[in-house]
Parts: sequence; C-alpha cells; structure tokens
Amino acid sequence: MPAAPAPHTTPPSGVRLWWAGARPRTLPLSVVPVVVGAAVAARDAAGDPWYAGISWWRVALALAVSLLLQVAVNYANDYSDGVRGTDADRVGPLRLTASGLVEPRQVKRAAFVVFGLAGAAGFALAATTSWWLLLVGAAAILAAWFYTGGSTPYGYLGLGDVSVFVFFGLVAVMGTAYVAPEVPQLTWSALVAAIPCGLLAVAVLVTNNLRDLPKDALVGKRTSAVRLGDRRTRWMYVACVVPAFVIGAVLVGWPWGLLVLAAGMLAIRPVRTVLGGEQGLGLIAVLARTSALQLVFAMSTVIGLLASAAW
Repeated sequence: MPAAPAPHTTPPSGVRLWWAGARPRTLPLSVVPVVVGAAVAARDAAGDPWYAGISWWRVALALAVSLLLQVAVNYANDYSDGVRGTDADRVGPLRLTASGLVEPRQVKRAAFVVFGLAGAAGFALAATTSWWLLLVGAAAILAAWFYTGGSTPYGYLGLGDVSVFVFFGLVAVMGTAYVAPEVPQLTWSALVAAIPCGLLAVAVLVTNNLRDLPKDALVGKRTSAVRLGDRRTRWMYVACVVPAFVIGAVLVGWPWGLLVLAAGMLAIRPVRTVLGGEQGLGLIAVLARTSALQLVFAMSTVIGLLASAAW
C-alpha cells in the first residue's frame, strides 16, 4: 500500500517533486570526496602557486560524474524499494514511488537517464586521461543499480556499507586525485585521504539504517544495522566518525592538522545522541548533523592541505 504524504502538508509537484525525490541532503556524499581529492592533488603537485598544474575542468567533470551518480542511485533506490514495498510507512525524505506521487516506470526511467548523463561525463573524463576509467565508471553504475535492484540486492544483505566506503571513499577520492593533475598520477596521500571520506559516508548510511532498523527487520531488509543489532550499530557509528578526523589530521600534518581535530569536536553532539539511544524521528537530526560533519571535515582538510602546500 503506498505511503501517504504527511498530514496537513501539500506534496511538491513538477521540478520541485523530482528535486525532493533526488534527496538533495545526500549530495554532500558526492561533493566531499571530489573536493578532498582535488586538494590532495594540488598539494602533491606542489605547484607554484598551489593551483598550478591542476586541470580544473577535469575536476569539474569529476564532480559532475559524482553528483549525477548520486542522484541516479537515489532514484534507483526509490524505484526498487518502492516496488518491493520496503519504503512504505517510512520516516525521512519523500519517496516518489512509495508515496504514489510518481509512477514506478517514470522513476526507473529517470534513474537511467541520469545514469546516462553520468556515463557521458565519465566518457569525456576517460577520453582525456585513461580509458581504464570506463571500467571504474561501469562498476560504479552497476553497484548503484544492484544496491537495491535486481533479484538479490546486496544492500539487503548488509553489504551496502562496503559499497559506500569503496565508491564514496576510495573510488571518488582517488579517482579525482588521479585525474586532477595535468599529468594524471596516484599518490599514497590520495589513499589516506580516501579512508576518512569513506568512513564519514558510511556514518551517514549507518545513521539511516539505525533509524529504519525496526521496519527493515520486519520487511526482511537485512542491512548491517539489522545484522548487528541496535547497540553494536551505535558503536559502529562512533567507529566511523572518530577515526575519520584523526586520520584527516595525520594526512594534513603539523600544524594545520590541528584545524581538522578542532572541527572534529562538532562530532561530540551527534555521537552522544546516538550512544544515548535516540531512535526513529530523533535520528533525522543526527543524519543532518552527520552530513554537516562531512562538509566540516572537507573544509578543514582542504584548508589544511592547501595551507601546507602554500607555506
């Protein structure tokens, strides 16, 4: 049965409806790794000034690919979860399919259109750097679709956290750091930078899964939260957030790494809320604060990296 819109509210329509369905609050997931990857490349290139030697139009293309893939996977998840009925009676952002506001086939079509746009931007990026990036892009699209799509979606098996860490951490950061220099290259610092970005992206997913844990368990959606249980999932959140800022500080180095550690103090409130046992609607605020943590981490890390490169 389709989930009804919240009482006393008028659901959006037209462009606003599709924008809401794209879940704009999740977009930091795709922006942060690209920005951090570009900053790592700028520091490692050691240009004078710091922005010399960086192909900014390729960075822009990488950002376009990342954003388009994020929107596409949101539509794909909306469609797949909606037709399975696992998105019925959910708290959180508007679901296009489950709400009955958009026909499932239209949501599916939208997902594939945006996947196509991401693929076109990725093709342009590969054509100007390395063709093997097409394999990475194809893997990202397949991972995005089969997260909740297909007969056996791996997101229902508790493997979503691994996928998020790989694609929003390792692939996005290292991919950007590779294509950003005028002469593409990979460095160890790009790998180090990818780890905290991946951990913070997983923290967002963990919060979402913790919020939906009771209902996911009822419909047979065995996310990592369902498999681990409530208490261990809360500690998993802590294990993602705290090390991220420590690793970021090590990456930036002395003295600018202190800026990253100071930014990490903003994690105290959401960590205390999660460990305090907050559930359901109360975790929506934690979700927003965790997304904000990603942005704060990115800003402090980028400032630190570029400051160390300039001085």
